[in-house]
Amino acid sequence: MQRFRLFLLLGVFLILFGMLGAQLFRLQVSKEEYYVEKAKALSRIGAEDSLRRGEIFITDRNDNKIPVALNKDFPMLYAVPKEVRDPAETSLALAPIIGWEKEELEKALGNSDSLFRLIVEKAEEGLLKAVEEKNIKGVYRGARQARVYPFEDLASHLLGFVGVNESYDAPRGLYGIEKAREKGLQRGESVGLTIDRNIQARSEEILEGLVRRFDAKSGTIIVEEPSTGKILAMASEPKFDPNTYGKFPVENFINPATQSMYEPGSVMKPLTMAAGIDTGVITPETTYYDSGSVTINGEIIKNWDLKAHGKRSMKNVIEQSINTGAVFAAQKVGRKNFVEYMKKFGFGKATGIDLPDEVAGSIRNIERKDTQDIDLASASFGQGTAVTPIQLISAFGSIASGGRLMRPYVNAALKPHVVREVVKKETAEKVTDMMESAVEKAFVAALPKHRIAGKTGTAQIADLAQGGYREAFNHTYVGFGPVSNPRFIALLKLEEPNAVLAGATVVPAFRELASFIISYYNIPPDKNIE
Repeated sequence: MQRFRLFLLLGVFLILFGMLGAQLFRLQVSKEEYYVEKAKALSRIGAEDSLRRGEIFITDRNDNKIPVALNKDFPMLYAVPKEVRDPAETSLALAPIIGWEKEELEKALGNSDSLFRLIVEKAEEGLLKAVEEKNIKGVYRGARQARVYPFEDLASHLLGFVGVNESYDAPRGLYGIEKAREKGLQRGESVGLTIDRNIQARSEEILEGLVRRFDAKSGTIIVEEPSTGKILAMASEPKFDPNTYGKFPVENFINPATQSMYEPGSVMKPLTMAAGIDTGVITPETTYYDSGSVTINGEIIKNWDLKAHGKRSMKNVIEQSINTGAVFAAQKVGRKNFVEYMKKFGFGKATGIDLPDEVAGSIRNIERKDTQDIDLASASFGQGTAVTPIQLISAFGSIASGGRLMRPYVNAALKPHVVREVVKKETAEKVTDMMESAVEKAFVAALPKHRIAGKTGTAQIADLAQGGYREAFNHTYVGFGPVSNPRFIALLKLEEPNAVLAGATVVPAFRELASFIISYYNIPPDKNIE
């Protein structure tokens, strides 16, 4: 009897071991490919996380490194579609919790050959617990590296973001620095930028207030160090938060500072004068008679104030922003030389700034063979030609830096690069004096202890659908200082503000920004004060 029990016990164990062996065989041999592929799918996520994406840093006046794009591990929710028994039933239970459309989720889970499908990238603990309570087969929690922007919308157009779109289903750099430096960042190389965190933040604060106060469609501010081309701030409105980029319209991701062109208006007049002075056909003291208008090719050009100013010098033209005076100067220069100088200032060609997808603007209206005299006249005061904000500030940077056009840059590892000499140093000094006189006589941008040079631009916006111009305006101001040793140059632009003249919008804002920068850098006064 005892022997029978022993044999029975052995038999039970043999049966159990046999069942276990069969199961192991099924797992290790029959389903080997399934588990190997599942392991590979999950290991790919681990591989992505093992190589940390390089971080992006900005700086301050003390050269401190301030991270603006870094990595953080977040809980994630993922599915193994091959394990999901009923995609429709699973989607019905899961969709309300994770915020997906049921049909979209069912489609994602319906690929029975897939062993990995990311469902929620940055999953909150409450969401994960709610899913776990459902005990849904084929849905799991895990952890994954994600890009974080600690200052949220600060410098968002400049930075871009890491994400996916219709072309890429795996996260990668889209727009801005994240796109421009994608290869290096993927390899874990960090990037230091020339952007000063405090100047950037103050620029954005001023710009946001401007856009809101004057109900403008958009706005841009750029601050540059004219002696080097180093960009200290690049701000635009409307902004977006790269942490939640999916909540914002795609048009917000375009960087207006480098990718939007417009007709700048009277802010171009000092550059027209620079071409005339450099070629020797005029001086700041050259005079002409302003009758209030000039007729060219049957078109009448009037002054912005609709006044006739009589005998005026070229310096007076800049001080009072007289359109007919700019036309007079351009006619003295001649079309061929005028076009050549506009090219030397960098218009009609990308500046080469180290940001993606920069546009080149257009001076085609004065380059083409059938250009008329009216085209040259209009271009002399900034109508008909299209520029980008980065081109415009770079051109004026050449005046501030003694005639040298510097390549603008944001990568702190780059060195200053002189593109070319645009005008002679003496020319730059004379134009600077004209611009400084304009500031002092207008008062609005003038500072009590520091010499500032600047010029406004109020330009009608072209009607691309109907032709001609709409009753809407762009406002621009470009100014630099201190004149004795320019430490900064700033451009402010507003699109379609509900105010007529730039003197009421961007000029006071420039004064506010310039005061901040001077105080921030503790720049000593250079104005003679009695």
